[in-house]
Amino acid sequence: MPSVPGVRLLPVWFVIITVADESLGEMYTSMMSVKQAILSETQLIGYLRTYIDHEAQRLEDIKRFYSKVSAFHNGIYNELASALANPLVAFTLIKRLQSEWPNLVYNYEAEENLQALRVGYRQLESSLPKLEDLQGAAQGLMRLQDVYALQVDGLVRGHFQRISNGNTVDIYQPPVSTPLSGDDCFIVGKVAYDVEDYYHSVQWLEEAVRLFRGMNWSPEHEGTLEDALDHLAFSHFKAGNISSALSLSLELLRHDPSNERVLQNVEKYEKLLVARPSLSSGSVLKRPSSTYLRTRNAYERLCQTQGSQPKLYENPSLFCDYFTNGSPGLLLQPMKRELVSLQPYVVLFHDFVTAAEAQNIRDCALPGLRRSVVASGVNQTTVDYRISKSAWLKDSAHPTIIKVDRRITLLTGLNVQLPYGEHLQVVNYGIGGHYEPHFDHATSTSSPLYRLNSGNRMATFMIYLSSVEAGGSTAFIYANFSVPVVENSALFWWNLHRNGQGNGDTLHAGCPVLIGDKWVANKWVHEYGQEFQRRCSPDPEE
Repeated sequence: MPSVPGVRLLPVWFVIITVADESLGEMYTSMMSVKQAILSETQLIGYLRTYIDHEAQRLEDIKRFYSKVSAFHNGIYNELASALANPLVAFTLIKRLQSEWPNLVYNYEAEENLQALRVGYRQLESSLPKLEDLQGAAQGLMRLQDVYALQVDGLVRGHFQRISNGNTVDIYQPPVSTPLSGDDCFIVGKVAYDVEDYYHSVQWLEEAVRLFRGMNWSPEHEGTLEDALDHLAFSHFKAGNISSALSLSLELLRHDPSNERVLQNVEKYEKLLVARPSLSSGSVLKRPSSTYLRTRNAYERLCQTQGSQPKLYENPSLFCDYFTNGSPGLLLQPMKRELVSLQPYVVLFHDFVTAAEAQNIRDCALPGLRRSVVASGVNQTTVDYRISKSAWLKDSAHPTIIKVDRRITLLTGLNVQLPYGEHLQVVNYGIGGHYEPHFDHATSTSSPLYRLNSGNRMATFMIYLSSVEAGGSTAFIYANFSVPVVENSALFWWNLHRNGQGNGDTLHAGCPVLIGDKWVANKWVHEYGQEFQRRCSPDPEE
């Protein structure tokens, strides 16, 4: 099948052999990894509490010494001649100045307390987020901002809002949230700035400047008001807003009047405004175009609907029923089936797994979670358009896996055993975790999928192993509908027509998770071994 513009590469099927503790890497790509970071910070809090206690005791000792010495100067030293005539008083003065003051001034207790804190930190350092995690988390926030059209000022206040018909509306109100600080906004803006994404850097750095103006700098902060003004001024310049760039640079000079670079920028901006007065009116920020996601508008619209599959009254051919597939194994406990779409054929099986089975699968996958990859020709790579971690489970990993495989076979009639079906892939999404539009089936003969020697991916069986509060829908781009996450249920669709050609209408995406911890399990079934279960046909429309 020819490639389709705006299509993503499909995930590879094989497991990568990795060393222990690698699941701690790229923390931002899995909410489970982020949760594990809380335990590390809990330990750090303990180290810091010990440090504070020791420092408090040290300062109490210093205060006690200060009080003692002050008492001498406010007391017996008022009668200096009489005091020094007493050899005991003279001795204690000399002793303090020669012994006690040096002991206090050159005491290493402060350094020892700080060193103990640093030792504790270093012990945990390998399990803490890296710079790439901070950058990835910031990019996740900007992805949510874009896909769900969220207002930055709302995010800064801890709200998920967008403009609808000229009004600001909450698209979701989380039970737990937190406002962002000026330094938080500065970090997000700087991540965008560093990749020359001035559309996002302007919005986030404006919030940083606003918040920094009303607060004092703290030692844990990376940015300052001067840093934010500097980055924001240049961002406005690159975005074509020379007037704002000049105004911000002049404000920066009030804080740092001898900054030669900023002085030169001011001179440059003033000359530009004289030469081109139209630049003083500013410009509208334009979101960067996407050369790799030509279906972006449809994708984001379907994600924002958070589930817009056709309703039964809109299409009488759609229905819900109790389904047995003619299998004796389902007669006493038929599956609740919802026919979501006819083209492509998409079915949602409600309550496909129990809560306990879903937990078993998540627990089995947890130690093996690694950054999800996609096939790129004959190779594999991590990509920004797929933010998650995944693990591959053999049926021997847990009895639940065997039950799930058997249940899929009962419902579909397909042979899901290796090599006709791949191992169960379990996926946990990260901050703003998503998978942009892609096909599950191979669109190139060089795809590593063919290493199984069992043909292309005929069908997809995707199980929702958790619920999410908002976002995370599965959007079918060309078919123009999306299916929200339904905990413990499963989506099934055919990737190929009966003649073996790929079905272009199965182009689909995993929308970014707005709020929640999304887990899914994928079972991909291949062509070979299904000859009597799904017969071939020369008709490309079947």
